[in-house]
Amino acid sequence: MFSVPKFVVLALAVSVQALPQSIPSSTSIPTAPTNQASLYRDLFLAPTIVERFQRLLVQGGVLLTGPTLKALTVFNFNGAAPAPHAKGGATKAANIETFPILTGLGISTTLGFLEPCGINTPHVHPRATEFLTLVDGSNLKFGYVLENGLVGAGNNPQIAGVLEKFEGTVFPQGSIHFQFNENCEKATSVASLNSEDPGTSQIAQNFFALDSQVVNASLGFPKEITGQNIENFRKYIPANLAQDMDVCLERCNKS
Repeated sequence: MFSVPKFVVLALAVSVQALPQSIPSSTSIPTAPTNQASLYRDLFLAPTIVERFQRLLVQGGVLLTGPTLKALTVFNFNGAAPAPHAKGGATKAANIETFPILTGLGISTTLGFLEPCGINTPHVHPRATEFLTLVDGSNLKFGYVLENGLVGAGNNPQIAGVLEKFEGTVFPQGSIHFQFNENCEKATSVASLNSEDPGTSQIAQNFFALDSQVVNASLGFPKEITGQNIENFRKYIPANLAQDMDVCLERCNKS
């Protein structure tokens, strides 16, 4: 995918918003590209926000209509599919890759569908702050850890809480955070992020992808986790959504 530094895109957007908008003639309106690669290239190179929307939604000077317009302007969150080895639920994200109209708008949304006892395992968004709202379910546990230095040495730095239906909380950019549906019913959450490309990095999954000796030394548990047995359990770590804890699974009669 062709890309330019984000600050360039933002600078262009700001400069365009400060100027009067003129309505171009039909002969000057660009034609929407016909393939995905050309589409992304055109969206990033469009000098104004209006031209970006023209290149996405206009053909021959006429706004697209019907199913074609809907496909470009309406995102369908149905059909979220679990990642490999993920038993705890599924997520589906509207971001710059899956919903091109978000290009340059600085926003994206992810819906999370947690199964009973499901965990959205600890992760970070390197380029966005997240505001998460519980829209179905109750008693959704959450927690996050900010950067080093929040509390004194030896004290617990985790900011933790519980969400009831239609309550929300914030996870600051770069913070390690999780959600745990400690219930026997499913839960659905909506996460809004202030970037069209927030990125996600799963903590445990990516930590154990490091060199085995580095992992072993970092954990400091040579008798429990060694450079020899890391490979044995690495493949069983779920991609993102997991099911735990034993007490919750037993209470909900889940195997």
